[in-house]
Amino acid sequence: MDEQQLLEIYAFAKQLGKDAGQMLLDAAWSRIDSPSSKGDVLEKESAVDIVTEKDHAVEEYIRQSIAAKYPGHSFLGEESYSAGSSKRYLVTSSPTWIVDPLDGTVNFTHLFPMFCVSIAFCVEGHPAIGVINAPFLNQFFSSCRGQGAWLNQRYRLPLVRNPIPPLPLAAPSACTFACEWGKDRRESPTGNLHRKVNSFITMAMEQRGRGGKGGMVHGVRSLGSATLDLAYTAMGSIDIWWEGGCWEWDVAAGIAILEEAGGLVTSANSPADPGNSAVPKVNLGGRLYLAIRPAGSSDTETGLESQHRVVRQVWRRVEALDYERPE
Repeated sequence: MDEQQLLEIYAFAKQLGKDAGQMLLDAAWSRIDSPSSKGDVLEKESAVDIVTEKDHAVEEYIRQSIAAKYPGHSFLGEESYSAGSSKRYLVTSSPTWIVDPLDGTVNFTHLFPMFCVSIAFCVEGHPAIGVINAPFLNQFFSSCRGQGAWLNQRYRLPLVRNPIPPLPLAAPSACTFACEWGKDRRESPTGNLHRKVNSFITMAMEQRGRGGKGGMVHGVRSLGSATLDLAYTAMGSIDIWWEGGCWEWDVAAGIAILEEAGGLVTSANSPADPGNSAVPKVNLGGRLYLAIRPAGSSDTETGLESQHRVVRQVWRRVEALDYERPE
């Protein structure tokens, strides 16, 4: 796929994101105007795994629009995938769209503004285009491989400062750390919820705590949307994002935007020897993610070296998560 083809798809994806975002915004205002409405909220696998009528409507609009414009492209959407009997990994080397019509459905139903539409386009199995529209926040993130990452098509990411600051030498201390509670709420001392909570505490604790593993992060953030976690990491507002249990549609657009901004994404789980192991590239279908914001160079290390350093420091402090991919 040449650059001109990719740019044409990018323009189409941005317009799709704008149109779908307007659908979400209209639906949100409708909930405000009719507060008694339940919004046709249905549970999928648990009380925190829900879907609304708007999830289906937006996904179907995007799917039909793509099919009409690019009939040869593959499509992977959250709601159509969730309705299927198989959960195998479906992203191949063929041109593939990966869509979450409404990431942050719980937020949407509570009218908490952290919800968005997420659209990614993959080439050779990796996200090359990302569009994230959070309409209630008036924030539109977009990127195309080689064209930069942008907020509202005006501000180049990362946004925080220029030049891009290095990561703190004592990181994760002095960093913001984002993570989500997840949908696995089973009561088990070895379950993912307990592992996450223990990791949150370790990252927040004073540095001498827990045998010197305390992270002393500036703060722990949970937005209720993995997609927006990644967008804000690309923006530079979040330094570290650690998560397990996400699916491709939760992260594909965010990975495209973060990587184009200069950020790094790898696995949430540490290898056997975190201090000396190579930092692997992200596995889009692996359901385990650790993201580091874009970083500038310092007198002692490059930005990439500092990102790898912070990855290893996080690996030392978090517990391994266990999210299988059911067939």
